Amino acid sequence: MRSLVKFFLTALFLFTWLPTAHAQSLQGKTVRMVVAFAAGGPTDVLARLLALKLGEGLGTSVIVENRPGAGGNVGAQAVAKSAPDGQTLLLATISFVINPSLYARAGYDPIKEFTPITMVSSAPYMLLVHPSLPARSVKELVTLAQSQPGKLNYSSSGNGTAAHLAGVLFNTAARVDIAHIPYNSAAPALTALLAGDVSMLFNNPLTASAHIKSGKLRALAVTSAHRSVAAPDVPTLTEAGVPGAEVGSWTALLAPAGINRTLVTRVHSEMSRILGAADVRTQLISDGAEPIGSGPDELAAFLKSEMAKWSVIIAKSGARID
Repeated sequence: MRSLVKFFLTALFLFTWLPTAHAQSLQGKTVRMVVAFAAGGPTDVLARLLALKLGEGLGTSVIVENRPGAGGNVGAQAVAKSAPDGQTLLLATISFVINPSLYARAGYDPIKEFTPITMVSSAPYMLLVHPSLPARSVKELVTLAQSQPGKLNYSSSGNGTAAHLAGVLFNTAARVDIAHIPYNSAAPALTALLAGDVSMLFNNPLTASAHIKSGKLRALAVTSAHRSVAAPDVPTLTEAGVPGAEVGSWTALLAPAGINRTLVTRVHSEMSRILGAADVRTQLISDGAEPIGSGPDELAAFLKSEMAKWSVIIAKSGARID
């Protein structure tokens, strides 16, 4: 009888200990943080900062692995197919939830094949217009656009990009018809606006800050729910009279589906510590982004809502990549 009791007590100990042991098994192992874009871009720069800090916290080595291609699909596919052992993570961006509706075959399911860990950061776009446009506010822009359906236009970094879909969302919310002019990247889209070839653009606030200060561009609003730390004097679209057009760039950390919940909690805890550190917060804010650090369940709900939102917007836009 005593040996039977001892057996059950041992089994109970092992049952409660195993998840923690699994969570600690990353110690001394290499963790890959996959970035679905080329090295040197803003997501890559952020990933390298986070990887260094996360490695220190977990007592392991975290390396950044760039897997660019197909607008972010290649990197997401690679992580979806990886073992759920905590050694592969994805630093996702807004394209992660846009691509499944945009591409005929994105090759991954953001909900079924991934486990959310935390929202890392969020940043708005800024509605910019050329100073020759007779609109000094969003209200004046809407009035002008309504008087000239299809005559005004906006540039973007390409069909199906967030900058393109921000315009579709604005058209819908403001009940206007502003034509879309796609370019092959953000730089020529901004150049087109500076040259006056297009009327407006949804762009990163920091990229345009020098042009706003010089008077070459005019900022009418930011697309976030609250004002941007990078441009506190610029109103939100809701404040400017166009609610329902909120959109922005963001980054989130995810793992393959099936990862141990205790390990998710451990990584989330470390990320919360990192995002609360003064040097990391300063870096993010200087880049025009807000540190977030939300929980896994909160991120899961956000991803589902974003998937539903963008599927509707993309259908309205007619954008499709085979």
